[in-house]
Amino acid sequence: MAIKENLKNGVQWLYPEAIVECNWLKDHIDDREIRLYDCTTYLQYTDDHPSKPYDVWSGDTEYAKSHIPKSAYLDLQKQLSDINSPYSFTLPSLEALADCFKRQGIGDPYHIVLYSRNGMQWATRVWWMLHLLGYSKVSILNGGFLEWLRLGLPTEEKATLFPIADFTVDEKPEVCVNKKRVLKCIHDESCLLINALTEDIYSGKNSRYGRPGRVPNSHNIPFHQFVNSETGKFITPIEALHIFKAKKISSDKKIISYCGGGIAATLNYFVLHQLGYSQLFIYDNSMSEWAMDAALPIETD
Repeated sequence: MAIKENLKNGVQWLYPEAIVECNWLKDHIDDREIRLYDCTTYLQYTDDHPSKPYDVWSGDTEYAKSHIPKSAYLDLQKQLSDINSPYSFTLPSLEALADCFKRQGIGDPYHIVLYSRNGMQWATRVWWMLHLLGYSKVSILNGGFLEWLRLGLPTEEKATLFPIADFTVDEKPEVCVNKKRVLKCIHDESCLLINALTEDIYSGKNSRYGRPGRVPNSHNIPFHQFVNSETGKFITPIEALHIFKAKKISSDKKIISYCGGGIAATLNYFVLHQLGYSQLFIYDNSMSEWAMDAALPIETD
């Protein structure tokens, strides 16, 4: 359904099955076709070496202390990223990525539910990686682990390891773009650039990624605007659409979202996808790469 049709029918999520509530999960947690994964990763920001804007901490320690029952742990950096890249979360080859998902038990015929405990962008990053491989039976747990705890639902310490799954790949590699594509987009009227970082980084007041600023001609739509600050859950579809409309984000444009390392931008991508925007892309290495390449243009307020 295109965004115009969505507007005619009243604004709603076009793929409501891709967002599940904690009470729904509680009622279905014993279903054999559901496989649940904790996707939590932590970032510790540093000021002393801009070529490495943050240290990455696995969420496996917190997972071992307490997690939603019957959930396994996915390590985004160690298992699902290119460990030979100078950047923290670069996509590996799609073949390697699909094989890793398969070995972690993700694939047919299972309905995959993803959650994190420190913001839904970690879950949307894994959702996006599965999306570009063509696997669609994936949902985000609305509000994640904190909402689960808020509702007083049970947790456990026992680790879950799922058996291997049958992963059939239907690749969409075009949804991931590189810096050359972004450079061409700067002066392309058919294309829009969305910076999903906070305003201080976007404006150039914070030089976390090296050279301060943003890709020229970018719109700033921070990812956290799409999550209710009190509940940690997604805002409503109409609220989300108003944010994009206020920035004149048109559905007839090619939309490239980026952030610091390709994580936060996937939350924007997920919301745009849910609203019916169809020409969507992620600049994977984002400002971690762009700001460190002096040959690339940069813009500040």
